[in-house]
Amino acid sequence: MLAIASSLTAFGPAPAAAGTFVYVSNAADGDIDGYAMDKATGALTPLGKTKAGKQVMPMTVSPDKRHLYAVVRSQPFTVVTYAIDPASGALRQEATAPLPDSMAYVSTDAAGRFLFTASYGGDKVAVSPIDADGLIRSEASQVIPTGKNAHAIRADRTNRFVYATNLGSDQIVQFAFDAATGRLTPNDPPLVKVAAGNGPRHPVLSPDGKYLYVLCELSGNVIQFAVDQAKGTLTVLDTVGTVPPEAGLVPGPPPGAPAGDKPKIWAADIQITPDGRFLYTTERTTSRIALLSVAPDTGKVTYVTNYATETQPRGIRIDASGTHLIASGEKSDRLSVYRIDKADGGLTPVGRYPVGQGANWVEIVDLP
Repeated sequence: MLAIASSLTAFGPAPAAAGTFVYVSNAADGDIDGYAMDKATGALTPLGKTKAGKQVMPMTVSPDKRHLYAVVRSQPFTVVTYAIDPASGALRQEATAPLPDSMAYVSTDAAGRFLFTASYGGDKVAVSPIDADGLIRSEASQVIPTGKNAHAIRADRTNRFVYATNLGSDQIVQFAFDAATGRLTPNDPPLVKVAAGNGPRHPVLSPDGKYLYVLCELSGNVIQFAVDQAKGTLTVLDTVGTVPPEAGLVPGPPPGAPAGDKPKIWAADIQITPDGRFLYTTERTTSRIALLSVAPDTGKVTYVTNYATETQPRGIRIDASGTHLIASGEKSDRLSVYRIDKADGGLTPVGRYPVGQGANWVEIVDLP
């Protein structure tokens, strides 16, 4: 059994060639698992566990890759700043700061000066300042009410616009972002609606910034939006399903509605390869990962196939080279690593590795 680590010295030594580190938040255990990844094979070497707090869930890495930010969703609601040791991958807690609610999602702006969080239960998003040394020490500088069930928040690649998904209101809230002050202001229009019952959850941007893809939790659909490069506003272009009919699932009920007897679609995460050619999504009822291809000229998405994965897959991540995908399952005690076929996007299992209870969020840090 690996000992819980709260400092750099508590981690075991990383392999000499390691330059890629993987972190998984374990909500039930209240800690973060660390691994070193072999860039050639995808094999993981466990490094140990770092204390966080019960219901530690969403995480994000600073743009300079020096810090990991982890959100604790049990009271008192906090964000914890960890320094990442570039040689060993070990985490050292350096700061904590309060958050205005239980936050379901976390990301940073492109410059790493501000932290964005979204509260599902609190129907709000927030902006927290990040100090010059990369630490978050103070409370949120801005808290903004949104539609129902704010599920995610991300800045665009120009760092001028920010988007927040509202699952319960079937909309994407659009903000203009002042990178100097960290202030969010409503864009014109302030939101874009999607078809009722979709439940927009997690977004991902195409590498060229022209398209935003949003995975919908209740329908399993991926909605493709065009991003106006000047105004930052979104326009719906297309919708494609990620759950095939043979799965035997029906769209999930809106929050608070009776569930019924048939098994429901329960989509979770979406990721895109660095070259923008393939999208992957997870569905928790059937514990599958869907593969979708992306047309290079139009960004149009086409469903290809799906793969069995860890039970109740909550989080997936792709390494910076686009070679490996890692998947965690909230009801599994293992983490799966897959090799991505660069030609067709197909996934080949590399290995499964021990992970804590309630594993959900995965982050990968690729260092030179």
